Amino acid sequence: MAIEKIIVLGNELNFRNHLENYLRRCRYDVAAVTTLAAARDYLSRDNFDLIFLDLRLPDGDGTDLLKELQARPQKPLAVVTAGVGGVESAVECIKGGAFDYLIRPFSDEQVGVTLRKAEEFVRLVRVNRLLSQEPDDGENTLLGNSQDMESLHQLIRKVARTHATVLIQGESGTGKEAIARALYRQSSRSRAPFIKVNCAAIPENLIESEFFGHEKGAFTGAVNKREGRFELAHGGTILLDEISEIPITVQAKLLRVLQEREFERVGGNRTIKVDVRVIATTNRHLEQSVERKEFRQDLFFRLNVVPIHVSPLRERPEDILLLKREFMQRFSRRHGINIRGFTEEARDMLMRHSWPGNVRELQNVIERAVILCGDNGYLEPQHLGLTSIGAREEECKTCAPPKAAASIVKPEVPEFASLAEMERRHIFAALDQCRGNRTHAARLLGVSIRTLRNKLNEYRSAHSLPTALQNAPAASSTHLPA
Repeated sequence: MAIEKIIVLGNELNFRNHLENYLRRCRYDVAAVTTLAAARDYLSRDNFDLIFLDLRLPDGDGTDLLKELQARPQKPLAVVTAGVGGVESAVECIKGGAFDYLIRPFSDEQVGVTLRKAEEFVRLVRVNRLLSQEPDDGENTLLGNSQDMESLHQLIRKVARTHATVLIQGESGTGKEAIARALYRQSSRSRAPFIKVNCAAIPENLIESEFFGHEKGAFTGAVNKREGRFELAHGGTILLDEISEIPITVQAKLLRVLQEREFERVGGNRTIKVDVRVIATTNRHLEQSVERKEFRQDLFFRLNVVPIHVSPLRERPEDILLLKREFMQRFSRRHGINIRGFTEEARDMLMRHSWPGNVRELQNVIERAVILCGDNGYLEPQHLGLTSIGAREEECKTCAPPKAAASIVKPEVPEFASLAEMERRHIFAALDQCRGNRTHAARLLGVSIRTLRNKLNEYRSAHSLPTALQNAPAASSTHLPA
């Protein structure tokens, strides 16, 4: 719960006892006091989430404590309770920092409404504080119109409407987080929190606290109670990025959360139940990690309810054409540089590259090219800065080592190309103009989609595709479990 510990500060015994009993029945930890001094003593020794604050007290005015609370880094929400009052008094208290204002006598139902509002408010503040640490660069859109990507989009639409756990596997830079966000946006939980946890970036001794939270004093440095990521994601979705990096000691506790949807904070004994959809990503083969005893087999089976495999970019040549255009336009707008397009040599170089860094590498290459573009507005090979790192071994045998990062050795091209070579170039130019869409390219070329597909397969089998595309599969590798 977002609200756990409450102080009831009131002068009237009957009111104080009744409110204390009601809150305890609602399973809150309650401290009931009569004076400002007693309330200050509790606040100095522990963190409280909410305080019901009377205005008229034996040792002073409740508004004095209300002002003091606003200066505290960890301050409870204040609900002012007054025996008499009017609009002016309520307005002054709200301006002074009060969360709500209740006039006695009030019913249990009114208190329940206030508590629900406080719970929602505290949870929203904590989630927003966490999300503000995540850069929102608008670059988590899943792009691509290859056969693999079309199958992936269909799978996302089918899985998103369920609450099933999803395991996304693929090489680094293939867009696994974008897939997770697409599953979230198309689900019934899209209005609830989406919490991301980068498991590889959290120290081993802190990952349990990040997942499940901790109580005050649970370990050195735990000066305040803290909610974990699972608790903040209640009702929504949690993304466990690079889940293969979780220590084996924490995996058993994670398995319990997946099975029972409950856990305890570090240093606490209160069982907290959550309703969370789990999406996990990894760039490793978890099956091999299981064989090496680095990852629990039962946890792998629990995560692998719906497996999604993301194909590397080198197996999706049509997507290179679409992505390079999209990134060119995006970075042209961002940096205020007018770009007219790619030269044929630059386009061929992009198609020949094997893209070991996948979409992330392509994005960085295009941004660099846009920044270094000349006055003519065309992106040329020297702007790309590609070296032999991403080239196939057979390509590099005839390439001299570059003299500098921007020095590119251009392959020799015969002065007169054959008709077959011209046809091949014409087909790829049509695919480029249609942003990789085979159906539109076939219509533009005046052939059937089957003819175009046969031509691409012919180039692949004859090794007349760019080297990076020769081994591209004809079928999608994305699948649902049997």
